[in-house]
Amino acid sequence: MIATTPADILRFALARIDEGVETAIVTLAAIEGSSPRAIGAQMAVSADGRHLGSFSGGCIEAAVVAEAVDTLARGRARRVRFGAGSPYLDIRLPCGGGIDLLFHPLADRDAIAELLARHARREGAALRLPMDDTAPGRAHDRAGTGWQGDDFCVAYAPSLRLIALGQGEELMAMARLAAAYGADITAMSPEPHTLASLAAERFAATELRIRTQLPVLDSDPWTAILFLFHDRDWEEHLLPHALNAPAFYVGAIGSQRTQRQRLGALEAAGVPAHLRDRLRTAVGLIPATRDPATLALSALAQIAEDYRLIEPDGWPQPAAHFETVENRRGFGASR
Repeated sequence: MIATTPADILRFALARIDEGVETAIVTLAAIEGSSPRAIGAQMAVSADGRHLGSFSGGCIEAAVVAEAVDTLARGRARRVRFGAGSPYLDIRLPCGGGIDLLFHPLADRDAIAELLARHARREGAALRLPMDDTAPGRAHDRAGTGWQGDDFCVAYAPSLRLIALGQGEELMAMARLAAAYGADITAMSPEPHTLASLAAERFAATELRIRTQLPVLDSDPWTAILFLFHDRDWEEHLLPHALNAPAFYVGAIGSQRTQRQRLGALEAAGVPAHLRDRLRTAVGLIPATRDPATLALSALAQIAEDYRLIEPDGWPQPAAHFETVENRRGFGASR
């Protein structure tokens, strides 16, 4: 894992509460100028000074911890400005901006535990942080991050899930990079030696045995499906069903000529235009990559960018799952 996730911060808080140590959650609620973190970023701070998360990469974290410990001692939520316009004259952000942080004692353990349980089930959830004496609790499941009246809400999306289908070094590079990023990665391949390499590195791997006998694609709106085949024969049955799955991203690598042939094959197979339009034919942010590592970096950056833009209004409750249909050609009817 490259960095701490929002769920990690909640798990840290829950663990401290279960130890009997009072814990506060600190939330970035407003930004003046620029900031290293986005609205909704959080830290968890326990009464003994342990903490997880950051807002500035080291500039104000010591002051935040001290403020959080004092908040726990007082037992009341508060809003504090750091940086420009702050009463702390000796604390400045290098960017010259200002941020407002909300400090909340976590009195309701069950609310945090339930939110984490929903997150583990890949269901969207949100935490309501009131500024009165009310304890933080679960917000409306589809509440976005930001102010909701007098309360601040933080939305927690399920982690990025990536289903990568392919062969050889391209698939291995993508699996390694996605896992380091923190994605839930499932790899699918017809090659025994690729499957053995994936298993040796403890990746979840599914063998593609017969082109007309399709595996289950366990996908939801936080899932990306990426085809990394150079041999397009495996796409004939898999790609139409992937396009019908509840995924936010479906892409397939290849040159412009390959992409035109791919779209033509989908049209010939009876895949409707609205599904064909879902296919990302320009995969990645770095054009014309020529090696597996750069391809993986380029594609994952594009996928992460799209994942970040998923809005809570599009979150289903509960998360949907899609099972492919065996022995079908193309989409819809057999041919």
